[in-house]
Amino acid sequence: MLCIRRATVLTPEVQIDNGVLLIEHGRILAIGDDASIAAPARAEVIDAGGLLVTPGFIDLQLNGAFGDDFTLTPDAIWRVAAGLPRWGVTSFLPTIITSPLQQVAQAQETLASGAPAGWQGSIPLGLHCEGPFLNPQKKGAHNPAHLRLPTVADVAAWSPETHVRLVTLAPELPGALALVHALTERGIVVSAGHSMATYREAKAGFAAGIRYGTHLFNAMPSLEHRAPGLPGALLSDAALTIGIIPDGIHVHPSMVALAWAAKGPHRLTVVTDAMAALGMAPGSYKIADQEVIVTEHSQGVHEARLASGTLAGSVLAMDEALRRLIMYTGCNLSDALTTITATPASLLGIDHERGRLRAGAWADLVFLTPTLEVARTIVAGVTCYQAD
Repeated sequence: MLCIRRATVLTPEVQIDNGVLLIEHGRILAIGDDASIAAPARAEVIDAGGLLVTPGFIDLQLNGAFGDDFTLTPDAIWRVAAGLPRWGVTSFLPTIITSPLQQVAQAQETLASGAPAGWQGSIPLGLHCEGPFLNPQKKGAHNPAHLRLPTVADVAAWSPETHVRLVTLAPELPGALALVHALTERGIVVSAGHSMATYREAKAGFAAGIRYGTHLFNAMPSLEHRAPGLPGALLSDAALTIGIIPDGIHVHPSMVALAWAAKGPHRLTVVTDAMAALGMAPGSYKIADQEVIVTEHSQGVHEARLASGTLAGSVLAMDEALRRLIMYTGCNLSDALTTITATPASLLGIDHERGRLRAGAWADLVFLTPTLEVARTIVAGVTCYQAD
């Protein structure tokens, strides 16, 4: 048994001062304060005095890190996952971008085979298939040679049981609405993105079952007051959740603030969209089968672009994304945490066991300093990262 004491616990809805968590068999056994919970004599005690303890961070869009790209090398998923706790990420969706469908199948096999013996790290919750059913006019960094029109036959092997949890597609493409219906019937979350959808086409996609918007403002038409298009539809529909990349490069800080004002913490998820250069020095890397040049940027994070100048994912760590969301919007820490804990968990339908700190949930925890730096990360009750 593990006992964490003297923490400021953010659940994230409630703050518990002088908080105590009891953990057994990887799950939270009890949560409260010093007055209500005593550490059992047999427990290992972690003194978290001066630290914040929050739910583990969940990233719904991650292309790779540490030099590895999931689309190019799906068997790198476990290797990358082992390093993600350094940024507080305790679970994530490995993202496979537009490529031959065999790459998705290989990633499914990687997850089905399970973690290597003795492995510890961030838990892959299933795949985010970003493509190949995207609009060529908004392909972004996706290779147009691999784009294809939506057909149900192409996704016959996709389901949460076969490790596909989220699919991004362009709802205006021929056959897209039938595919949305088929995927949602299986329990897959479908997202609109890399799209030229008009407002009406976007709303038709929502009616068919789309529940999410991939990296708001990026790879979609600009928000225009007479033709709001996909971004306007996403921002104005109270039932839709959106992802956003707050690195100061993909979206101007003022537009991050606009998205926050429209959606709030329960309909906005911060994602990194990080690629292979995360955790690495500037240089040349891959995203799928395309070369990406990573350079330093004035915003204080690295910038990843194709030779054409097109943005190709980010080099944004999740703890930095949390700090930037607060800086750009002025929101409080509890609400900011919701966007990377409770809200993504709710979208995936796993909020009963991840994204919140409560009895019965997995003990996925992040210990933060007062300046919101990661001091320790625990996944399923096991310390997977501890700062020097």
